[in-house]
Amino acid sequence: MLKDFNKARLPEEEELRSKLKEERMRLSASQMKIKEAGLPVMVLFEGWNAAGKGAVIGKVIRSIDPRFFKVATMDRQPSDEEKRYPFLYRYIREIPEAGKFRFFDTCWMEEVVDDVLDKKLTEEIYKKRVHSINIIERQLSDNGYLVVKFFFHISKKEQKKRLENLQSSKDTSWRVDKDDLLQNKHYDKCLEVFDRYLEDTNQSRTPWYIIDATDKKWAELQVLQFLNQGIDIALANRKMNVPILQNTFPMEKVPKLSEISLEDKAMTDAEYDAQLDLLQKELRGLCNRVYRKKVPVIIAYEGWDAAGKGGNIKRITEALDPRDYVVEPIASPEPHEKSRHYLWRFWTRLPKTGHFTIFDRTWYGRVMVERLEGFCSENDWQRAYNEINEFEKELKDWGAVIIKFWVQIDKDTQLERFTDRQNTPEKQWKITDEDWRNREKWDLYETAIDEMISKTSTSFAPWHILESVDKKYARIKALRIVIEEIKKAL
Repeated sequence: MLKDFNKARLPEEEELRSKLKEERMRLSASQMKIKEAGLPVMVLFEGWNAAGKGAVIGKVIRSIDPRFFKVATMDRQPSDEEKRYPFLYRYIREIPEAGKFRFFDTCWMEEVVDDVLDKKLTEEIYKKRVHSINIIERQLSDNGYLVVKFFFHISKKEQKKRLENLQSSKDTSWRVDKDDLLQNKHYDKCLEVFDRYLEDTNQSRTPWYIIDATDKKWAELQVLQFLNQGIDIALANRKMNVPILQNTFPMEKVPKLSEISLEDKAMTDAEYDAQLDLLQKELRGLCNRVYRKKVPVIIAYEGWDAAGKGGNIKRITEALDPRDYVVEPIASPEPHEKSRHYLWRFWTRLPKTGHFTIFDRTWYGRVMVERLEGFCSENDWQRAYNEINEFEKELKDWGAVIIKFWVQIDKDTQLERFTDRQNTPEKQWKITDEDWRNREKWDLYETAIDEMISKTSTSFAPWHILESVDKKYARIKALRIVIEEIKKAL
């Protein structure tokens, strides 16, 4: 893309000033439309060092109410703490809320190309990172984000002149470091790496715009024109459905809920106590190895109301060091969560390496509660199966152990437990009107759950069914599965 880039005609000074004024006013007028439409706008600025990205960001944001934007300045490399999370983690944390702008002064591109130039990435890892970037950019676009990507291009000669000008003054010489000088010295090599990355991540929904950054006012005008154009198109297409992609992940066959026998899935108190003690001791020993080998463990619980998820989780956490795990009870999203990509609140709750996160309810709410209660469109939840598989594959490739449990009971058992909760004062906090309303939709939920399990039980993150008419049986089964999966990973 850079090698074939043809510069557009630089307008005359008077025309340039006139067009800049027009585009600035256009952007200023668009911000209320963006707010009203709930359109989140991500603007990624990449390019050569000294190409003027920061200066143009400063000029662009003058046209926007400060309450409607933030600028994210990303470090070239992740901190030691950030390295304990997936590659995309530190960037996804920064995505904007609906109706707001987020300007990135460099984003995931810089980290990837720097690692390629420093020979820190193998070809295989480079391709995986590019694949991850393409997926997240497509997911953001599919879920209503406008993602605009700019690359600021200048020649080797122009870059050298700018670096020398900066070095000539005591007040600006600090802005030039050895990386800037090395980039100019090895300009042609950097050009090859940049060009390949741009080609590899130039998607129809999130294309790259190459900015001729030789003249600063001209660079600003190009950015404003492309940004305003993107906003107009995104607002016009706001209600349009996007394609539902075909599943390409290897799947494991799991029976429908109606085919799962709950008979003879029980154990005596003596058997339970003996097994519980042995299995918790074994899990406690494995936790030390998980921490030492820095393996992240994600345990996801879904199941019928009153199926026994809480007690099941408790028996697992009893075996863990309290410093090494977090239990995340997932309820309805808070306003700041609801205004972002639905997976954002799970990305931001991931464990760091060597730790456990146990989710009591999960991202699967998208294809159950949100589907059946009308909190998202049919296109949204139909797309979500593939998006969730992509999310879990990203976590698996990061090195995480992913264990997904569906806690299964029958309708009669649920009624018995609901009645017990309602009639027992110390248990009444566990039962709500919503639980009774959900029970009325049992058959609809069962259909949705069967579809969910069949479309997301991948070979790398399969579903495990916990028969929980006898809670003791389900707890022991869960402990055995957790131990088995961790052993495989270790």
